[in-house]
Amino acid sequence: MSKRDYYDVLGLQKGASADDIKKAYRRKAKELHPDRNADNPEAETQFKEANEAYDVLKDPEKKAAYDRFGHAAFDGGMGGGGGPRPGAGGFGGGQGDFASAFSDVFDDLFGDFMGGGRGGRSRAARGSDLRYNLRVTLEEAYNGLTKTITVPTSVQCDACTGSGAEGGAEPTTCPTCSGMGKVRATQGFFTVERTCPTCSGLGQIIKNPCNTCGGNGRVQKERALSVNVPPGVETGTRIRLAGEGEAGVRGGPPGDLYIFVEVTRHEIFDRDGVNLQCRVPVSMATAALGGDIEVPTIAGGRSRVSIPAGSQSGRQMRLRGKGMPALRGGGHGDMFIELAVETPVNLTARQKELLKEFDSLSEDNNPESKSFFKSVKSFWDAMKG
Repeated sequence: MSKRDYYDVLGLQKGASADDIKKAYRRKAKELHPDRNADNPEAETQFKEANEAYDVLKDPEKKAAYDRFGHAAFDGGMGGGGGPRPGAGGFGGGQGDFASAFSDVFDDLFGDFMGGGRGGRSRAARGSDLRYNLRVTLEEAYNGLTKTITVPTSVQCDACTGSGAEGGAEPTTCPTCSGMGKVRATQGFFTVERTCPTCSGLGQIIKNPCNTCGGNGRVQKERALSVNVPPGVETGTRIRLAGEGEAGVRGGPPGDLYIFVEVTRHEIFDRDGVNLQCRVPVSMATAALGGDIEVPTIAGGRSRVSIPAGSQSGRQMRLRGKGMPALRGGGHGDMFIELAVETPVNLTARQKELLKEFDSLSEDNNPESKSFFKSVKSFWDAMKG
């Protein structure tokens, strides 16, 4: 059976460009791949036919020979020595060509899902993301603030507009890999691909590097950025500034800047989510008799708290709405105060006299307590004897 015209197989007109040939082949390969046509026994044959056509038309030398001599260029029937040798270039000419063709199928079908296909790394690569640690006080975390930070980063070179070439000239195609970013070596049935050593996989080289950036397309610079810190942030909160990371390579998009917030420890308040806790000293008299005290708040004001008579150390009291604001709305948390009853020190003679009188009256008013202390005294006297 005679072979179909390779251009007809791919649905192209003779003289189609390399880009049109590749696009047409990819459409055909995806359409006819056996895995997608399990119920069509002819799909595999058509798939191989499309692959054979592409293997010839993708190569400029093979394509020129085919355009001139047709299939005879690869069947040994040209009658002259101007074309490829039989077995050296056609689809069925040897293991190396079959491996190359199979590699093309794999690359073109799955390249988009595995890093961009056979073109190597993207010539315009995205810049790296950056991290900045920002320390704020608890008061700043409560109120929120706008803060200016200085970030050392890589920015696009103005002299070459990021191209890396002197005067902003465009890089040239790498002669080693022809812009593919990879080179191939056939070993028997297998074809091994590796990154092009000349262009490091970029597919392009710079003949005249920029004097300012040395061909990198980027220079180091400190940038001043304004950061809006919302109320309610806590340690571990992350703020993203899109496009404020390192500049991209060869004009690629910049990365992002991630700001990690750390809230410093406060001398009075301890934080637990949106709630605050603090210890409040209370005089012995206030704790015993009851009374009002004022306590500071994180907002900068003071709140009056009524202490019940007979309060003991460790008693907790709650002030609603006096805690931290919720980061994403939803009001404020609460503030919990813990009473710490203070024992008086540096007493005057009169104060000591009054306390002794108070202690005596306490024993008279509480006979059970008096009996308990007498029992303890008798126990220790017996131990001493």
